[in-house]
Amino acid sequence: MQNIPISDKIPELDIALQAVTEAGNIILEIYEGKYETSIKQDNSPITDADLKSNEVIKRILSKTDHQILSEEDKDDQRRISKNKIWIVDPLDGTSDFIDKTGEFTVMIALIKNKKPIIGVIGWPTEKTIFAAQEGKGAYRFSGNEWRKISVTKISELPKCRAVGSRHHLSDKEKMFIKKLGIKNFTSIGSSLKVGKISSGEAEAYITTTNKMKEWDSAASYCIISEAGGKMTDMLGNDLTYNNKIVNHQNGILVTNGLIHNTILEEFKKLN
Repeated sequence: MQNIPISDKIPELDIALQAVTEAGNIILEIYEGKYETSIKQDNSPITDADLKSNEVIKRILSKTDHQILSEEDKDDQRRISKNKIWIVDPLDGTSDFIDKTGEFTVMIALIKNKKPIIGVIGWPTEKTIFAAQEGKGAYRFSGNEWRKISVTKISELPKCRAVGSRHHLSDKEKMFIKKLGIKNFTSIGSSLKVGKISSGEAEAYITTTNKMKEWDSAASYCIISEAGGKMTDMLGNDLTYNNKIVNHQNGILVTNGLIHNTILEEFKKLN
């Protein structure tokens, strides 16, 4: 893979890119063969691919001294006192992996002072990577080259395209999207929703669940911010990371930035 065209890269960016690439290769090998699936305590599925990906990522990230918060490991709360940590989802979209939709990703973020300063998302089946470093813009690697990406300038809700979860879309969310006057809606797996908005292929992603956790959004936060968009909770609060409780309590709103406040205002009227 050619080097990402960012000057003044922090060394962790290349390490995260290597981890996402190698983890993606392992996941694809498993995806194309036979694998075991079991159910975790929270009723969510887990496969060999989640665990193998986690091992690969931890091995590569351990070149740095930063502690790792991963979906697949016990949370070592000593991380809270650290200024920098890694946040990892070794396989985001396990249900999509099992259903063979191809829409699953690997997510790695570096957090500094509660903010993501690096975000890398790998989409193994499409040999695509989304990556960003704070203050340096967002990039997409596909067709064997890196391109800078950015959000659209669409500011009228009826012209907007919304993306949402295939597996977790609630009736409340469906009704709210309809109420906003957004008719163009596509279901898509994992963090690819934010990848689409960051690349200018959609304008809004709305989820009101309190089940999203820091590893579901950390890499995306850096990428959407650097692409010129915005991510907050549904009350308009900025998201922070490396907290004691890893759930985002008030859902997540991701937009191209221009329609953000309008959607927040409409949501307020519901509650």
